[in-house]
Amino acid sequence: MDTLELLAHPVRLRIVHAMRGDRELTTGQLCARIPDTSKAMVYRHVDLLVTGGILEVAGERRVRGAVERRYRLRHDRAVLDADALAAMTPDDHRRVFATSMAVLVTEFNAYLDRDDADPVADLVGYRQHALWLTRGELEQMINELRRVILPLLANQPTPDRAQHLLSPIFFPVEQPSADSEPSPDHSDPSR
Repeated sequence: MDTLELLAHPVRLRIVHAMRGDRELTTGQLCARIPDTSKAMVYRHVDLLVTGGILEVAGERRVRGAVERRYRLRHDRAVLDADALAAMTPDDHRRVFATSMAVLVTEFNAYLDRDDADPVADLVGYRQHALWLTRGELEQMINELRRVILPLLANQPTPDRAQHLLSPIFFPVEQPSADSEPSPDHSDPSR
């Protein structure tokens, strides 16, 4: 199974999110993190992620006669490279986008179901903005977001840090057209 197939599944994508921050978690800990999914399903998807090279065994120990494994994410394998993105069909994009949105809704509902959920105090945001951007302005905005976000991806879990899910989504809503630009005659309101 290729990386696209591995990551384009809601449960596997949630497992990948849970493993971020160089965490080492057991399957039991993942089950606790994803309580709305059966244990059998979590175990099956962890096995697929290990087989596909997205997760690796970080350590093992004996617990009541069984072997308990701790897993860690292989960050270098948990991404789609430029070649994989270029090879994606429109249907692949639809499927990956739908999976991402399903995970986002599921994670948000899991957050709201917590007894201590307080969207205002937790600075929850889910605004959408329609921006008019040239290609250069879009690239500049993406580069600025990367400049801010990339260093934060290296943050490790600590007692004072909570994991947040950030989902930037960019796509053109409409194409630029000559009709949408003001003509020089209309730029002066006194005419």
